[in-house]
Amino acid sequence: MMFRISKIAPVWLLAGPFLAVPAEHASGTPEPGNLYGQSIEFDVYRKGARVGSHSVEFRPEGEILAVDSRFRLKIDVLFFTAYAFDYRSQAQWRDGLLVDLRVTVDDNGDAFSLVAERQGGAMRLTRPKDNETVAAPVLPTNHWNAAVLRESRVLNTLTGRINNVEIVPEGEEIVPTERGPVRATRYRYTGDLQNEVWYDSAGRWVKMRFKGKDGTDIEYVCRRCQGGTVREAIN
Repeated sequence: MMFRISKIAPVWLLAGPFLAVPAEHASGTPEPGNLYGQSIEFDVYRKGARVGSHSVEFRPEGEILAVDSRFRLKIDVLFFTAYAFDYRSQAQWRDGLLVDLRVTVDDNGDAFSLVAERQGGAMRLTRPKDNETVAAPVLPTNHWNAAVLRESRVLNTLTGRINNVEIVPEGEEIVPTERGPVRATRYRYTGDLQNEVWYDSAGRWVKMRFKGKDGTDIEYVCRRCQGGTVREAIN
């Protein structure tokens, strides 16, 4: 069986008519405290069963906004673990711009790491076997920052490569959250990435869906994405 996470799918993602991105997002300045509070939490489902979690924590540190993300997934078959995935990232933002990013991935025993460091008008990307310098600013695929909706290039934090994308609005849907159902716009990635991400009218990330390498849908369900009290997971 093949359950590996697709390097072009679970990535964290042209604004359309359905979402009026707030000014702070349109300019690239993240204001997560006003949107999410201190954290975001999702349950991760596959074939209706909970198989993992994704969390994002925000910490203001003087002029720096520290953002820590973790995505864990484990798929069991009978009495053994058939596949496990563990993603961690630590990012630093200043004045709405990414200045430092550290990523580690354990993909069922295969390790990957990425360091991205802002150097003036460029971003230095260091991967296990090579490195490169790309034009800055660039947004990483971590999804919480709705400014990504206006981008045509993103830093894929699973591969450490710059991906060219178009993010297309696909209409509004009702999405469950810890504060109850909300109307949200589904956006579809095209180009180098394939993914679906939902944002509410304020620019909050409220849902995500992508396919694993075996073609099975992996879906994020909000436990805390509106700054409310964490709701219980549905098993």
